[in-house]
Amino acid sequence: MTQNLACSRKRETMTDQTDQSTSLVALRGRVVTPDTVIDDGVVAWDRDTIIWVGDAAAQEAPSSIREQLNDLKPSDDIIIPGLVDVHCHGGGGESFPNAQTPGQAMTAVTEHRAHGTTSLVASLVTADAQTLKERAAMLATLADRGELAGIHFEGPFVSHERCGAQDPQFICDPDPVLTAELLDVAGGHAVTMTVAPEKPHASGEGSVAEVLREGGALPSWGHTDAEPDDVRAVFEDARGRYADQLKDPDHTRPLATVTHLFNGMKPMHHRDPGSIAEFLAAGARGDAVVEMICDGVHVNPTLVRCVYEVLGRSRCVFITDAMAAAGMADGSYQLGPQAVTVTDGIARLTDGGAIAGGTAHLLDCVRVAVGAGIPLVDAVFMASAQGARILGDETVGALEVGKRADVVCLDSELHPLRVWRAGVVCDRNK
Repeated sequence: MTQNLACSRKRETMTDQTDQSTSLVALRGRVVTPDTVIDDGVVAWDRDTIIWVGDAAAQEAPSSIREQLNDLKPSDDIIIPGLVDVHCHGGGGESFPNAQTPGQAMTAVTEHRAHGTTSLVASLVTADAQTLKERAAMLATLADRGELAGIHFEGPFVSHERCGAQDPQFICDPDPVLTAELLDVAGGHAVTMTVAPEKPHASGEGSVAEVLREGGALPSWGHTDAEPDDVRAVFEDARGRYADQLKDPDHTRPLATVTHLFNGMKPMHHRDPGSIAEFLAAGARGDAVVEMICDGVHVNPTLVRCVYEVLGRSRCVFITDAMAAAGMADGSYQLGPQAVTVTDGIARLTDGGAIAGGTAHLLDCVRVAVGAGIPLVDAVFMASAQGARILGDETVGALEVGKRADVVCLDSELHPLRVWRAGVVCDRNK
């Protein structure tokens, strides 16, 4: 017998059968696939793998599912894939840059899982080399266990002028040797590293960018005071070095990302363009995927919508840049070596007032995007499939047959009702 689970804990629209003799689970509601919304759809999985996604009226569904459709009542609940956040510093009161134990880091992981983010990249911040190595080694143990999707190094090779919440005393010029050491400590789990493109040895022969790509990670250009020529140069170098890879239709992972577009950059002006216009052009050419923090604080939602309309969903990814205060009350927190004060949900450095990460969950960003006029299917894509593409992980990021059973059930206002990861209901207390 299939488990016909009601997503909503607030209303009884579907039968909730908890027969433990079966591993097959089926949900019915508005199903968001990478390309469309099935108004009356079904998602079914067996153990940790999705085995069917389709219209409730479809006749080609497996017989084991067809037999149960009469028991699956129509629902207004919205069913989306587990979200993928490739830039997150913490949540639930804990910070990845400050966590010294796996248990502390897992507090942040479970906070975001309970709100629909089933694949999470832990982001560090600029610090001394020894601290970065210690934190990366600890986080790598969680990635080995499958709890984290990877590690992002936000610094230390960034701009003093556009450091944001990065501690300037630890910023240094790009060092290919240190980069290789950090990748080694990360144990193959490094996903991205934020680098200012104007810095020496950022790109080119023997550069940090070359070490990253050879080590399976991507440069994420950002926290930069670059001029247009600096930015164009790093992308021209990448196109020259990886021309064959760009032509390969089977290669879908981008050559680079852009760390939180607009934030940590010189504002664009028509007589002093800085880096932003070149990053947009790189996205339009397909040279990079641009991150955007669509939380309603870091970037005006109207501008997020404009970038989406200019570049298309395949060149944009939503991130949270969340820090320890995500899911928590206002108060005092820590982001690496920097003290942070959160007031009215906005995190700022206690000394100086610069915005210091976000306090939203990725699902909140989807909700803001939809409120700004971005179609639900594309907002979900930029918060799920696009992150999976950056990870190079074809097993997550979409409600498709064969992918991991990461499923999130939402109410009509896009608030989470129930979350499954690999077919198991997420519990923030575990």
